[in-house]
Amino acid sequence: MTVDISQTSVDDRYVIFFDIDNTLYSASSKISQAMGERIHAYFLSLGLEEERATELHHKYYTEYGLALRGLVRHHEIDPLDFDKKCDGSLPLEEMIKPDPHLRQLLQDIDRSKARVWALTNAYKTHAHRVLRILGVDDLIEGVIFCDYGNPKFSCKPEPQFYLDAMQKAAVSDPKKIFFIDDSRNNVAAAAALGWGSCVHFCEAGLETVEGGKAKQISADGKEPLPGAIVVGRLEELRSVWSEVFKTTEDGSAKK
Repeated sequence: MTVDISQTSVDDRYVIFFDIDNTLYSASSKISQAMGERIHAYFLSLGLEEERATELHHKYYTEYGLALRGLVRHHEIDPLDFDKKCDGSLPLEEMIKPDPHLRQLLQDIDRSKARVWALTNAYKTHAHRVLRILGVDDLIEGVIFCDYGNPKFSCKPEPQFYLDAMQKAAVSDPKKIFFIDDSRNNVAAAAALGWGSCVHFCEAGLETVEGGKAKQISADGKEPLPGAIVVGRLEELRSVWSEVFKTTEDGSAKK
């Protein structure tokens, strides 16, 4: 699978796509829990009963990869209103802080070999806000986000979202893409499209919220994803993706 892009925009370097939420920061921040509460409240604001709201929240997340996709399709809500009341109301400055270790990790990627992008199911305002708070916004070349301004927006794990990401990042060869995400389904979708190195970020033992339901993070106990790697710390990328990190004088990746 290749994507046609303008020949004037072709860049032969690798592209690294980092998921943002629960990947660039730890699930221990409890942001997913706070988000789950706000999304549930949004379902209730539509006049749904408690049990029905819970049922649909989980159903839409499971079917579409994002509860908002179901809300737009079946309830004709304004996604920008949803973003304002859910993502936009999160007290992120109280939940995450600048991360010097993350910043150093991103600085140690050799930019002569790889470009660094973010790939998120959030809207651009939330994405840029998180990157700014973490203190790494200047190290991200571009952000692929869900365009809530378009009622027919796509999201992970829909194939179109990944194809659009390749187009926007001007990369035609999927084998030149490195990708890391905390969602097994999102990683599986990228692997199915032939993306070169897919990593499942899995903080085993911590708790997160998916589709409004709390769950303990694990590799799911399912069959391993073909060609995918599981890591529990971002620092492990230095060895997993050693070819795109700066090296020391002896040729080993910088620590």
